[in-house]
Amino acid sequence: MSLFRNARPSRREVLKQSGMLTAVSAATAVSPLVANAATIAKPQRSIHTAVEGIDGDNLFTRIGVRPLINARGTYTIITGSRSLPQVKQAMLEASNYYVHLDELMPAVGSEVAKLMGADAAIITTGCEAAIAVATVACIAGADPERTQAMPYSKKRDQVIIPRHSRNPYDFGVRMCGVEIVEVDSEEELRSKLCERTAMVYILSSPAAEKGPLSIPNICSIAKEKNVPVFVDAAAEEPLVPNIHIGHGATLVGYSGGKCMRGPQAAGVLLGQKDIVRAAWFNAAPHHNWGRALKVGKEECMGMLAAVREWYKRDHAAEQREWLSWLQHIEGRVKGLPSVTTEYIQPEDLSNRAPQLRINWDANQLKITGTELVERLDKGTPRILVDSGTGRRPDKMQSSLTIMPYMMAAGEEKIVADAIYEGLTHPGHYENPVIPQGAPVQIAGNWAVEIKYIRGIGEQKFTLQQDGDRVTGTQQGEIYKADLKGLVQADHIELTSDMEVPGNSIFWTFRGVVSGSNASGTVHMGEYGDATWTAVRS
Repeated sequence: MSLFRNARPSRREVLKQSGMLTAVSAATAVSPLVANAATIAKPQRSIHTAVEGIDGDNLFTRIGVRPLINARGTYTIITGSRSLPQVKQAMLEASNYYVHLDELMPAVGSEVAKLMGADAAIITTGCEAAIAVATVACIAGADPERTQAMPYSKKRDQVIIPRHSRNPYDFGVRMCGVEIVEVDSEEELRSKLCERTAMVYILSSPAAEKGPLSIPNICSIAKEKNVPVFVDAAAEEPLVPNIHIGHGATLVGYSGGKCMRGPQAAGVLLGQKDIVRAAWFNAAPHHNWGRALKVGKEECMGMLAAVREWYKRDHAAEQREWLSWLQHIEGRVKGLPSVTTEYIQPEDLSNRAPQLRINWDANQLKITGTELVERLDKGTPRILVDSGTGRRPDKMQSSLTIMPYMMAAGEEKIVADAIYEGLTHPGHYENPVIPQGAPVQIAGNWAVEIKYIRGIGEQKFTLQQDGDRVTGTQQGEIYKADLKGLVQADHIELTSDMEVPGNSIFWTFRGVVSGSNASGTVHMGEYGDATWTAVRS
């Protein structure tokens, strides 16, 4: 008998609630072209219900891809959010027409801007694209000579970023070929603002809400020099009046496929009319720097539908529903030996939903948090949760975190049952096998060659050893990091956190040492795996 019986509605019920909805506005009204297209009844309170047959026969499993229950959040790597029924309907209808994009974007942008409390708006291929086309608009404006010369010839060739705002997504600025100028104080900001400054970029976060480099203070200082300020609010709720524009921001970028549940490959750029219009001029379909960042009629109309619905949705009811799902999961596991729970509240407008953290002692329940997370990922149905902690044999205090933000009604029962089953019937897990024997000596300078999927990298390790403990430095071809790790018999494991602009590369080298030679594999997180060899000089 299935552990998850009665947890999901029938396929017919899913089609009624999650198929193509009859639209409620002119932009999504049913046309003669789609008069025979499937439409569904008005959705109940829940935006979505659990999908039937997630591991059965569907368009993904037919190509060998396993869908999942998203108890983790709006991460792009797991496809963000489920778009609203109204968004699906708008995109379907839009696909049946031809329109002129230079007529469509001003029309869509005008309504989006009015709804979101700005002078102007355009739809982009995500918030990262909004960052990029906004940067180019601030660099080159709408001068076709200057835009055609991008990224090599620039009158304004610097963008200022406060240190607290450096992040992996400021690649959208860097890809424009500008020099990034980091500042860490009001004095630095004032001294660095000059005729070369195209823009100031700020990541909206708790760190940007206070102090001398808060968003309001930066906007005030930049305004003195007539330098535009872009606020990256990708995952935030778009309140009206817009708080960032109210603080003096020139431009604000949002993701379309997060809380607004619009098309996953869409975003919104809001702000000052001339810069927003210049950003559109620099984006596809125009043959300018942003030609690769194409947004279609489907994304435009889908995003418009999402924005319209955002200001109609009962957000308080959604919050209550998410909390009720967490309470159901909590109730399922509470009372198990060593289990405690805690609720984590959001700090700002980004990813604004409560989370539930479940803590336990793996010595008692015989499964660590990392093991349970892996089990859920490999289970049927597949479930991804936000994070897991705990490692054998030395870190047995364990936890995992559930984010209900992108779950659907009914999935809380599936998640609760799967976690309960994992904690009460964990199966058997062995401690990792530790190679026996005295640790080999690996201190010294090593020339390291890394074979990537394509290309070969050369690095240098300088290692010190104290028994089985290893420390040292990793000198890459461009960047440098500290190494630490263990040597057990002839097996070595080294890790590093290499800081790169706005980001970090986490390296985990594992291998075997034989005299003055070593070899193995290296894991680089989202950047994949590679093999390595090393020779001691």
